[in-house]
Amino acid sequence: MKTGSRIFARIENTAIIIVLAALALLPCAQILIRKIFTAGIQDYAPLVRHLTLFTALIAGAICTREEQHISLGFIDYLKNEKLKNIIASITEVISASFSIAIAIASISFSISGFDPTNKLLGLPLNIISLIITLSLAVTGIRFATMRKNRRILKLVLSIFFALILSLPTIINLFYLTPFMPPMFLENMLDGYYYFFESADIVIVIILVLLTVCGLPIFLLLSGSAFILFTGSWGALEVIPNEMYNLLTSSSIPAIPLFTLTGFILSEGKSGQRLVNLLQSFIGNMSGGLAVMTVIVCAFFTTFTGASGVTILALGGLLSYIMLDSGEYKENFTKGFITSAGSIGLLFPPSLPIIMYGVQAHINIKKMFLAGIIPGTILVIALSTMGVFHARKNKTKIAKPNKEVSISEKLNSLKKASGDIALPILILALYFGGLTTITETGAVAVIYAIILEVFIYKNLKPKDLIKIVKNAAPVIGGVLMIVAMAKGLSYFIVDAEVPMMLTDFFKAHVESPFVFLLLLNGVLIITGCLMDIFSAIMVVAPLIIPLGEMYGINPIQLGIIFLANLELGYLTPPVGLDLFLASYAFESPLRKIYKMVIPFFLVLLVMVLLITYVPWFSLVLVR
Repeated sequence: MKTGSRIFARIENTAIIIVLAALALLPCAQILIRKIFTAGIQDYAPLVRHLTLFTALIAGAICTREEQHISLGFIDYLKNEKLKNIIASITEVISASFSIAIAIASISFSISGFDPTNKLLGLPLNIISLIITLSLAVTGIRFATMRKNRRILKLVLSIFFALILSLPTIINLFYLTPFMPPMFLENMLDGYYYFFESADIVIVIILVLLTVCGLPIFLLLSGSAFILFTGSWGALEVIPNEMYNLLTSSSIPAIPLFTLTGFILSEGKSGQRLVNLLQSFIGNMSGGLAVMTVIVCAFFTTFTGASGVTILALGGLLSYIMLDSGEYKENFTKGFITSAGSIGLLFPPSLPIIMYGVQAHINIKKMFLAGIIPGTILVIALSTMGVFHARKNKTKIAKPNKEVSISEKLNSLKKASGDIALPILILALYFGGLTTITETGAVAVIYAIILEVFIYKNLKPKDLIKIVKNAAPVIGGVLMIVAMAKGLSYFIVDAEVPMMLTDFFKAHVESPFVFLLLLNGVLIITGCLMDIFSAIMVVAPLIIPLGEMYGINPIQLGIIFLANLELGYLTPPVGLDLFLASYAFESPLRKIYKMVIPFFLVLLVMVLLITYVPWFSLVLVR
């Protein structure tokens, strides 16, 4: 069994390398061919979109294999090992059951959801879409067998529960064949629906509680959608259908491409070069190292999103530099870096901005422009705190500053010039209308590879394989959350929840200012409990009609939405960046809470400023 698992893992690794390479190279080829011949590659758009589908589902299976799906995971803090194992086993069976049940629903979707004449590269789309079934089936089996204890029992239970959950789908599959479903199955169907109609909310609450104990967030979203659709006698095929539609939409390929770019830069020591550059120019200024830390964190977070990669990749280096300078105490340093870990979310090419633009049907260029000034406000706020702290402590404990010569400054500028040029290139290509957002992401990947492999030579070609393997779980984790959240988002809209919410606010809240204040609180709590991508997919459809009702510009509403969610990552007790900082700095969570509170309060004031002064978000758009 271990040999089979290793072989399958190699197949997955090879597949994700090939698919990501194609996803990066094809748009670049399209740009060149379009430039030379004025016509592009045949079937280019659907091919890129389906490469993204394969990227998401292969990377999602890898994410399960590596046990890196985003979850709250409070189970890790339980001291009773027996109770811990029981809860873990229950979580694994539930995870496997829903994964396999949605895999079965995707078979029905693949058969009935496409015209057989619709093909891509000669293959019918209903055959291509079976990648959803394969990925989710593998994911389910892995959840049931990821730990050694009672693997067979957990797998049998998972399949049994999955078959019960899939009763309507199984009957539907019979009707798609020449055979009629057995009578006993049809007799069970009414009782099935009546049970879930009465128990759906209770089951969703149980899923929420299990999420606190370690159920991956993407399964909370998909499981909730599954149960709610069942309770409303809906078609379960909607969930894989919405997954497919989301993952094959036009802007989604940018997410894996920019994420991969961030990983290449991180592994290629781009962070070290930027640190050296900023250190040589502003490191001797009082508080200069704090400013440097914020800028470097913002740079990397624009590419990696709010995944916490910045804290994990650069936290050790930046904390060493700040502590070694003598200007900063340990508690301040760790709290400062934790707070800076998601500070770049409002700058282009931010992945959450792309995702919000897709969900809200807003021009992504306008969203990028709208985020620049609010993002700068947050950077300035944190930097100012760093400068004041340094000035307060410098005379007491700081080491003497070493003078940096002009030649050293120019040398550091020369070494980091390639890194500085990347965001400039991205902005010029995209805002200049020369490339789409997907093509811009592809150019960023190729540029990063050329920079790190051929110019700086910090990486060898074989190192790229390792980087793709490291990036795949992050890409898969994010895209699986986004894809699964789409089904829940569909249910929320279909159940007219936004309309009901609008009617409630219309009756009880008259002032736009009161609405915005309530929105601040709700979004900060949401950002604390949910990752930003699932929040965009699930919560955005609820607040967009409310913003329209109160006359709030939809672009400004998007920036308010993202700024509050960004702050939620720092909100005790379960903000995601707090957990990552605890891991990166090897500090207890309670200490991280205490370290972060001053920065949280300052950033809260800045977020309120962004919320109540529309000019910051709209001046560049206008």
